[in-house]
Amino acid sequence: MPATPHATLLVIDDNPAVATALEVLFSLHELRTLCAASPEEGLALLRREPVDLVIQDMNFSADTTSGEEGEALFKAIRALRPDLPVILLTAWTHLSTAVDLVKAGAADYLPKPWDDRKLLAAVANLLELGQASRALAERAGQDRRQRRELETRHDLRGLVWADPATERVLALACQVARADVPVLVTGPNGSGKEKLAEILQANSMVKDGPFVTLNCGALPSELIEAELFGAEAGAYTGAGKAREGKFEAADGGTLFLDEIGNLPPAGQMKLLRVLETGRFSRLGSNKERQVKVRVVSATNADLPAMIRDGRFREDLYYRLNVIEIRLPPLAERPRDILPLAQHFLAPGKQLTDDACAALLRHGWPGNVRELKNVMQRACLLAADARISVGDLGLVMPSIATPADSEPDRASIEQALARAGGIVAQAASELGLSRQALYRRMERLGIARP
Repeated sequence: MPATPHATLLVIDDNPAVATALEVLFSLHELRTLCAASPEEGLALLRREPVDLVIQDMNFSADTTSGEEGEALFKAIRALRPDLPVILLTAWTHLSTAVDLVKAGAADYLPKPWDDRKLLAAVANLLELGQASRALAERAGQDRRQRRELETRHDLRGLVWADPATERVLALACQVARADVPVLVTGPNGSGKEKLAEILQANSMVKDGPFVTLNCGALPSELIEAELFGAEAGAYTGAGKAREGKFEAADGGTLFLDEIGNLPPAGQMKLLRVLETGRFSRLGSNKERQVKVRVVSATNADLPAMIRDGRFREDLYYRLNVIEIRLPPLAERPRDILPLAQHFLAPGKQLTDDACAALLRHGWPGNVRELKNVMQRACLLAADARISVGDLGLVMPSIATPADSEPDRASIEQALARAGGIVAQAASELGLSRQALYRRMERLGIARP
C-alpha cells in the first residue's frame, strides 16, 4: 500500500491491457496514473507533467525481445530526470539486461505477470524514499539560506560550524543580541560558551563598547568582590592603590561572567543589587557609582539544583536568566566535528580518512576544547603532512553494552520527531538504511510511526 497517496505514476507500455490493469490497481490506492503507449509519448508526458515514479516496459517491437528499446528509453528518462525512480516491467528481456540497468540506476526489476503485492510494496518504498529525499533537499536548502542570512546579517566572530543544532543556537543568539536584557548561557565545559558571549556582544546595541570577562571560578572567594566592583587603597591586605572592578571596566558594554555558579553568597547579593539598580560601591568606599552594563553569564552547573540546596540565590537566578541559551555538547552536534578539526589543523596538514572516522566516533567529553587540543597534539606528532588515526591519541569506544542503548534510543526518537514520523527520512539523517533503522527500533522497543 503506497505511503504517499495522490502521487503521480507514469506507465509506459504498448499493451493497452497492461496499462489499464496498472491504472486500476493504482487508482485503488489513490495514485494518479498517466499512461503512454510508446517511448516518445512517455517522454513527452514526462516533460510536461509532474511525475513521481515511472513503470516502463522493456520491449516495444513485436519482433524483438532484446530490450534495446527499453534500455534506450531508460537512458532517456535518466537524462531528463536523473533522480526519478524507474521500475522495469517486462516478460521478455534477458535478466542480464535488467541487472545491468539496475546497476545503472533503475530502482527495481519485476517480471510479467507481476505480483500485485510486490509491485505495490516496491512503489510504496520508492515513493516514501522520494518524499524523504525531497524533504531533506528542502530542509538542506532552508539550512543554506538561513546560514547565508546569518553570515550576511550578523557578526559571528569567525565561528566554525556546520551542524543544524549549532545553527539553531546562533539564530537564537542573534535574535536576542540586541535586547537589553541579561542572558544566561548554559552548557558543558569547553563547548564554546565564551565564543557565544562574544557573538552576543558583537551583535548587540553596545557592540562598540568594551567586552570584559571574569571567570568566577578562577579566583578566591575573598577577591571576587574586588574583581567585580573594584577596591579603594587599603580595602584589603595587599591593596596598595585604588583599582576599578569589572563593572566599571565594562561600562557601556558587556560583562561576561563565566562559571557564575561559583560566585560566593556575598558576591551574589551584591551582583543582584547591581542588576536591579545599576549602582554599586567599591570595597572600602561608601561612594556609589552608576554603570550601564549588559551582563551575559555562563555556567555548566545545575543552578536550579544549587537553589534547592541553598547554594545559589533564586532571585539572582531569575535576574540572570531572562533569556537562557543552551549550547549543546559537541557530541550532540556531530556535523561540527570535522569542520572544527580542519580549522584547528596547522597549515599544510591534512586528515586521512581513518582519522576522520575516528574523530566522528569519539565521544568528546571535553567538547571543542578537547578537539582543539587533540588536533594541536596530532600536528606536532605527525611524521608528515598526513595525520592518521594513530597521531590522534584517541581511546576508541568499546563495544556497546545494553547500558549504551538509551542514547541510541534518544537519537532515534529525536530523528523520527524531526522527520515527522517518516522512517526513510529519519534513517537518512542517522546514516542508516531503512531496514537497519527498523531493526534497531524493534530491538529498542520503539513503536513504528
